[in-house]
Amino acid sequence: MAFENPTRDEIKEILQASNTIAVVGLSDKPDRVSYMVSQAMQKKGYRIIPVNPAAQTILGEKSYASLKDIPEPVDIVNVFRRPEHTPPIAEEAVAIGAKTLWLQLGIANDETARIASEGGLQVIMDRCIKVEDSILLPHGKQTT
Repeated sequence: MAFENPTRDEIKEILQASNTIAVVGLSDKPDRVSYMVSQAMQKKGYRIIPVNPAAQTILGEKSYASLKDIPEPVDIVNVFRRPEHTPPIAEEAVAIGAKTLWLQLGIANDETARIASEGGLQVIMDRCIKVEDSILLPHGKQTT
């Protein structure tokens, strides 16, 4: 069965229900896309948790070596890694009980989607979380 991303309405619900985003592959270099996207999401009110074993802190937040090292619940695992590196990330996302695995624009992997889906996660691939958030929640997250 071919993978399909959730509908726009479903993606909007995911974003509205999410507060904490663990960003795998978040660079500490401000000119990198992962940094710019995460900084924009942080400014929109999301809590960003960097996952980068080579950095101590990024965007003012403690950086962790892996998802398993994060000591708090994670809503979305946002991934900035090449597709061939994503299946183990999906396994970790399932292991920590994340709700959604989000592969950034240009990143898709059927095995990764299968692992995450079978583990009970929503899966979004080849979409930019910042773009989706800007389109679907232009005025920021509305709390009910």
